[in-house]
Order: sequence, then C-alpha cells, then structure tokens
Amino acid sequence: MSHTNGMRASSLSVAVWRKSRHSNPHGDCVELGQMEGGKIAVRNSRYPGGPALIFARAEMTAFIRGAAENGHQSFRPTPLK
Repeated sequence: MSHTNGMRASSLSVAVWRKSRHSNPHGDCVELGQMEGGKIAVRNSRYPGGPALIFARAEMTAFIRGAAENGHQSFRPTPLK
C-alpha cells in the first residue's frame, strides 16, 4: 500500500499510535504513529479516522530539533502593521 499525506488515518492499520503524556485532561492532542520503514504518521486524536500526514524519520527529527532550538519562535505570528 502506498502512503501519502492527507490519507485517512484509519487506512494506516500498520501504524502504532502514541499520544504525548503531556496531552490535555481530555486527551485531545496530536498523535504520532510509528510505521514500517521508519516513517512517522501524525493525526489529530479527536479525529482518529481523519487525515494523517506522513513524514520520513529525518523530516520529523529536523522538525522537532528546529522547534526545540528556536523555542517555537518561528511559529509565532508577526504583528500586523
């Protein structure tokens, strides 16, 4: 089966989904799914059958490293003028 970004998470039967222990009291958060070949799927836990994004391990590592190193500065909106 070919895995593509935006495919239904329910179609990813090979993914083993994990939620952060830091998720909110209702359990709503992003979940990561380990897949064959080292790929990582990402889905919204509120919509487990909804769309999933698929990343290579190197892409996910770069994202997490960049977010940690920059303190999420790059995600903050710029002020309107």
